[in-house]
Amino acid sequence: MTASYYAPIGGLPPQTQLLTGRAMFTTAYAVIPKGVYTDIVTSYLPHWEKTRLWVLSRPLSGFAETFSQYIMEVSPGGGSDRPETDDGAEGVLFVVEGEIALTIEGESHRLTSGGYAFLPPRCNWTLRNTGDGPARFHWVRKAYEAVEGIDIPPPFVTNENDLAPNAMPGTDGKWATTRFVDPADLRHDMHVNIVTFEPGAVIPFAETHVMEHGLYVLEGKAVYRLNQDWVEGEAGDYMWLRAFCPQACYAGGPGKFRYLLYKDVNRHMKLKIG
Repeated sequence: MTASYYAPIGGLPPQTQLLTGRAMFTTAYAVIPKGVYTDIVTSYLPHWEKTRLWVLSRPLSGFAETFSQYIMEVSPGGGSDRPETDDGAEGVLFVVEGEIALTIEGESHRLTSGGYAFLPPRCNWTLRNTGDGPARFHWVRKAYEAVEGIDIPPPFVTNENDLAPNAMPGTDGKWATTRFVDPADLRHDMHVNIVTFEPGAVIPFAETHVMEHGLYVLEGKAVYRLNQDWVEGEAGDYMWLRAFCPQACYAGGPGKFRYLLYKDVNRHMKLKIG
């Protein structure tokens, strides 16, 4: 299977465009539509060259607190020899456009569209765009929660196209998840998966659970139920859900509805705040 993924290119809307948009931020969820990824909301990072990024989410007290998510845009020749400055942070990279040269502990990898890398804390890695055009990829970061007696997972690189989706029981394959990590592997305290719905498929109940979500629509469109609201979403949109926000969806077609999904897993609930 060769998939296509939406990747932002920046720019600015014309002065004639109406201000009305689909962006919203509530106490339970946020929606950042693809039209928000303009030049004026980009950020830059220390030790990165020829690189800009859109920050989709960051820990906020009283909202979602476990992760951050960026869309990185690295121009040809750009990248970093010191990409991560937090020794306690783990990360996942997912390439949506272009290609990157990723070196992990001295071993070189070439990641193209669909490429996925897991980077544990205190991992020695570097990244360069050796291609002719911009490389765009998601970077999900989380403070790793170490547990005595459980090893920190090693880094690995793979590609979505090399993995078979796992169908949800009783859905005839209309709802499936591509898992990059075994859910039973307790070394991992976050999952970044790809969820696929065939046209007309649904989440037939309002999921209400402790996991926080970052949900980036890779392709297609759907109507998503968030708390008490039905929200339309399409390729390039991002949904940010705090714990226990009720959620469901109906895939609208005509093609598949697919999204990159973050969730925190496999750890005790913290009993102290702060």
